[in-house]
Formats: sequence, C-alpha cells, structure tokens
Amino acid sequence: MSTQPPARRTVLCGVALAGAAGLGMTGLTACSGGQKPPAVPAAPVDLGAADAVPVGGSRLYREKRLVVSQPTEGEFRAFGAVCTHAGCVLTSAEELSADCACHGSRFDTTTGEVLAGPAGSPLPEVPVRTDGGRLVAGPAD
Repeated sequence: MSTQPPARRTVLCGVALAGAAGLGMTGLTACSGGQKPPAVPAAPVDLGAADAVPVGGSRLYREKRLVVSQPTEGEFRAFGAVCTHAGCVLTSAEELSADCACHGSRFDTTTGEVLAGPAGSPLPEVPVRTDGGRLVAGPAD
C-alpha cells in the first residue's frame, strides 16, 4: 500500500470545490436569511402617509417587504417586495420599477411583472387602501 501524499493537483481541485460549495451556500443564506420570508403580509400593515409615494413613482418599504406605486393620483398598487427568483428583498424602487440587487431582477411596480430576469414569476399583489391619508397594505381587518 502506497503512503505517498496526494498529487498537488488533486489537493487544489478539492480545495477549490469545497470553497465554491461554501460560497454558494453563503450566497443563498445571505439572500434568504436561511429561510424564505413571507411574500405578503398576513395582517394589515400601516405604511404611513399616502403622500410619501410620489404620483408616477414608487416607494420601497424594505423593512415591511412591500413596494407601493402610485401610477396616477390616488391610484395605489402594492406588491410583495420579496424577489421571486431567490427570495431576496428588493433593494430599490425608482419611477415605476423596482430592483433586486442579488441577481439583477427588475419588476414593474404597477403590475408586479418581471422586466428583467433571472426572476421568472411576477411579484404577488397585495391589497392596499388609504385610510385617513395613510396607506394600509394587506388584508382588511
């Protein structure tokens, strides 16, 4: 039986594969926190003043995992802000679109539709209403 150490190439390949596997797992858990967060709220969520969402624009409520747009004055649309590709929370919203920096997906904030992949499914729509000048998203009480 030979007791020679493994060839340098064998060792380097093993280290590279182990490192790549570790990075892949780190990337997945960094994006999703180890588990998928809920895509839509199960109870009403007060988002604050309705005028914080510009007419013809969007606002990301990252901590609430929601994105809200106001395509025309007084018309609000809300969607879950969890990317349908890998479960990352969207990172920005400008005009009538929102981005996920994890892998480059982009969504229309008036329809939830995917504008750029790798996401293949639209964002889930969330009911939204105004109540005394405030936005409330999620199911009615």
